[in-house]
Amino acid sequence: MTLQEVLDAMEEKMLKTLEVVQNEFATVRTGRASPALVENIQVEAYDTHMRLRELAGIATPEPRLIVIQPWDPTIVQAMSKAIQQSPLGITPIVDGKIIRIPIPELDQERRRELDKVIKKLAEDGRVAIRNERRHGVEAAKKLQKDGKITEDELTHGEKEIQKKTDEYIKEIDTLLAHKEKDILSV
Repeated sequence: MTLQEVLDAMEEKMLKTLEVVQNEFATVRTGRASPALVENIQVEAYDTHMRLRELAGIATPEPRLIVIQPWDPTIVQAMSKAIQQSPLGITPIVDGKIIRIPIPELDQERRRELDKVIKKLAEDGRVAIRNERRHGVEAAKKLQKDGKITEDELTHGEKEIQKKTDEYIKEIDTLLAHKEKDILSV
């Protein structure tokens, strides 16, 4: 393994961490309807657990309404039950063959709670990025110890690792600031 391969592997894992943070942020509701709020809810259908997005079309025809149209109308009740049991704290309305989910306005207390949730998600992302930095530095030091790279290359590699770490942490902070603005704006 070369130093460049170590850097590439580390950056790939950091990018995946960033994507996870983005997806987690998408599931935190901001008072606006978004398909991301419900698409990963697990529904018990056909003797197995499936994601809601695999069982239905999800649309947001209005800023405060999510409409779910199951491809198989026989599983409407199972979907409704799964949405009610989800941590979103919203109640679906079954309207024949479709499910409507009105998204209520958030009160200040709930906004502060959600702010704490996204800050924790962001911090978890930063910790994961720092762990990848640590693994990258360890791998680079091992390459130097094994005689595959020089001490100068190790120093350059460590600087490059820190630069990538700072870059991804800054990206998480940007996502956090954007999501906080979404949540805290009335």
